[in-house]
Amino acid sequence: MAERNVHSMGFFGRKSLFSMFSITSIMFMLSLLFVLRSTGRRHLFYLNIIPKSKILALSEEGYSQSSAQIDEYSKKGTLKKYNLFKCNPSKQVLKVFMYNLPPQFHFELLGWKAEEKSVWPDIRNTIPEYPGGLNLQHSIEYWLTLDLLSSEFADNLDGRSAIRVHNSSEADVVFVPFFSSISYNRFSKLKPGQKTSTNALLQEKLVSFVTAQEEWKRSGGKDHIIVAHHPNSLLDARMKLWPAIFVLSDFGRYPPTIANVEKDVIAPYKHVIRNYGNDTSGFDRRPTLLYFQGAIYRKDGGTIRQELFYMLKDEKDVHFSFGSILKNGVKQATQGMHSSKFCLNIAGDTPSSNRLFDAIASHCVPVIISDEIELPYEDILDYSEFCIFVSTSDALKENFLINFIRNITKEEWTGMWARLKEIENLFEYRYPSKDNDAVQMIWQAIARKVPAINLKLHKSWRYSRAPVSKEIGLKSFPMPKNIL
Repeated sequence: MAERNVHSMGFFGRKSLFSMFSITSIMFMLSLLFVLRSTGRRHLFYLNIIPKSKILALSEEGYSQSSAQIDEYSKKGTLKKYNLFKCNPSKQVLKVFMYNLPPQFHFELLGWKAEEKSVWPDIRNTIPEYPGGLNLQHSIEYWLTLDLLSSEFADNLDGRSAIRVHNSSEADVVFVPFFSSISYNRFSKLKPGQKTSTNALLQEKLVSFVTAQEEWKRSGGKDHIIVAHHPNSLLDARMKLWPAIFVLSDFGRYPPTIANVEKDVIAPYKHVIRNYGNDTSGFDRRPTLLYFQGAIYRKDGGTIRQELFYMLKDEKDVHFSFGSILKNGVKQATQGMHSSKFCLNIAGDTPSSNRLFDAIASHCVPVIISDEIELPYEDILDYSEFCIFVSTSDALKENFLINFIRNITKEEWTGMWARLKEIENLFEYRYPSKDNDAVQMIWQAIARKVPAINLKLHKSWRYSRAPVSKEIGLKSFPMPKNIL
């Protein structure tokens, strides 16, 4: 009897455990279903409230613009025949709003005369030429402006990194088309009867115009693009327009509060010497080991040039001499760089010079001696693959530089020479612009700044429309200005 009771209790115990397990399983499944439904709603909620990127929206298949946006732009002709769904995700298409500044700020500085009330030349028929010589090395704003103008009527926009839009609310950035470098080069000296130079007057007008625009007031200028590639360009206006993104050659004449690598973009010079087309020269067909031709006696940081001159001038396979673009200077430099293995790029009055980009166009391995230099697109390009870097302190040691260069093997040099031929296109300015040339690379560098700009702007707008106490009698806070 006692034994039966034990078995009976065991049966009912197992039955109770099974029941408890079943109930627990059902409750777990219900809880899981609730969580999944809740997560799904939250996912949809986030999809609905997060605004689509102005550059490209992220979908399951990659980056693409919404079909509504594409339809809207197609109607305007802005994105005609351009399929954004096929874009490379790493190359975002930047939407640029360009101010219609009067011609006196841009093409009139090149001698172009506007017809009636037109602001821009019809570049489908005539392209105003930029002055030659050394003026060309700082002509960056000219090429960027031409590229934006051409984006409106080009049949094929493949390879393009930026397009012009006419509604600033659709834009990622705002471009200021002031030809600041030619303004400095050609119009900074006083003319008879002038108390203020044309260059200074244009800068004063530029500041008044730009800071009065709603686009500037809304962002405090942080999404504005201003080109000041010549180190002396925009000298008066830069202190007032500093929140903008500057496109510069280097930071040599800027305090870090005005220009710095986090905020601004470094653009390559336009090289002056001729490209080395179909270069099959190789190591043994370049008899000169090390080449430098240019101004030797410089002020500021450029004093290293004269010290290196006295150290290297008697080396038999080194060419180190004074030179300029005058009296066939460009032709001589072209021949010299094309026949040299290594080309010196030494700091002058500023950390950079067009000599580096002349060397790249010549496939002459650059030897960079400039401790403060900043290089174009260095966030995505490894210069150590095709350049030699030597610190100033090491370069000034007796026999250090020449011994260092002589110890670089033929195989090592050949690898850098081959890499130069692969990347030279990244530094070429041309119209029409082509995929991954200097124009498109600069737009891409600007596009990489956009997320940081948006972060600052979005934070600054947190309380711009926040409600306040009824006793104050205001509906919202004023829009922040001059946000750091």
